[in-house]
Amino acid sequence: MHEMSLAEGILQLVEETARRENAQRVKTVVVEIGELSAVEPAALEFCFAAVAAEGAARGARLVIVDVPGSGTCLTCGLMQPMDALFGVCTACGSHRLQPTGGSEMRVREIEIE
Repeated sequence: MHEMSLAEGILQLVEETARRENAQRVKTVVVEIGELSAVEPAALEFCFAAVAAEGAARGARLVIVDVPGSGTCLTCGLMQPMDALFGVCTACGSHRLQPTGGSEMRVREIEIE
């Protein structure tokens, strides 16, 4: 389950930010997760709650923002939505789709007090 290592990485970033800003408590962490990233949001939420059980992030709410997948057909150039890493171009039928969005994961916001 790679979500545990992702949750630990998020927590590390959150704790570094809290220390740098002299925060007493982390209230909310907003994370963007791409549809093509192979991250299971429910598993990440569970893992984050487990690793954040102590310290400044204890009880912090994890908000997940879904980022839709998108790609460009390398044959005809059409930009289109993608819901899987491999697919078929809706215009020309090519299997040469290059993902251009939705494979990322990033911490967008940390609310502290």
